[in-house]
Amino acid sequence: MVIDRTGLAEFLRRHRESLQPEDVGLPRGQRHRTGGLRQEEVAALCCMSTDYYARLERERGLRPSEKMIASIAQGLHLSLDERDHLFRLAGHNPPRRGGVDEHINPGLLRIFDRLQDTPAEIITEFGETLRQTPLSVALTGDTTGYTGPDRSLGYRWFTDPTVRHLYVPEEHPFLTRMFASNLREVATLRGPGSRAAHLVDLLLARSEEFRTVWDDHEIGIHPKEVKHFIHSELGALELNCQQLIDPDQAHCLLVYTAVPGSESYKKLQLLSVTGPQSLC
Repeated sequence: MVIDRTGLAEFLRRHRESLQPEDVGLPRGQRHRTGGLRQEEVAALCCMSTDYYARLERERGLRPSEKMIASIAQGLHLSLDERDHLFRLAGHNPPRRGGVDEHINPGLLRIFDRLQDTPAEIITEFGETLRQTPLSVALTGDTTGYTGPDRSLGYRWFTDPTVRHLYVPEEHPFLTRMFASNLREVATLRGPGSRAAHLVDLLLARSEEFRTVWDDHEIGIHPKEVKHFIHSELGALELNCQQLIDPDQAHCLLVYTAVPGSESYKKLQLLSVTGPQSLC
């Protein structure tokens, strides 16, 4: 496919100018103009240099890669249809839609952007963290930086013993069954040759514990609404977990809250002050 430089530039410029800082979770400065986002703001959202982004709007530079286009689509909070159009303008075939698509629905992002004062995260059907609020990082550590199979919390549960330190030991048997049940459900849904099937094969080869629970063929074991965490400095926290599911993308927004006035509520307030730097 051939890049449509004029169409790409006009499309980017139009969407940038239609967005305000509060639409994408940015603070509005006193001197911010009303004609949309600045190029440097979009560049920061898309994890690229301002010069690189500006060149695209001026119909210059090399054709952006698929990875770069995906980053721009997410940074501009594009819908799936808009994202696919952006890919075609850049001369690429759009990604296949489905469970492995990591493009977050802009509506879900808008909700997430307004939850910066509470632990919240957006995850895939494999338990891969796509976004975390600062308080979520303070609670569980940064879980967005993993690569390969390790991105999946369910996979790490069986291969990395340190993951379990975050959860009370009494719940480990249930969580073991839950992660195996979830992976069986997704693997059945996605079928042979899928990423889920690949994770199953890897775990069957690496973990005796996984092989044992996998042979039980359990299905439908869902997460509990109340979760018990162990923070490295604050100790035990009892948090309610509310879920908002985007069925089109198989993404889930998890929001953790504590009962007002409870010990866990006081610890969350303290965590919001100390921040992620307090974690060991």
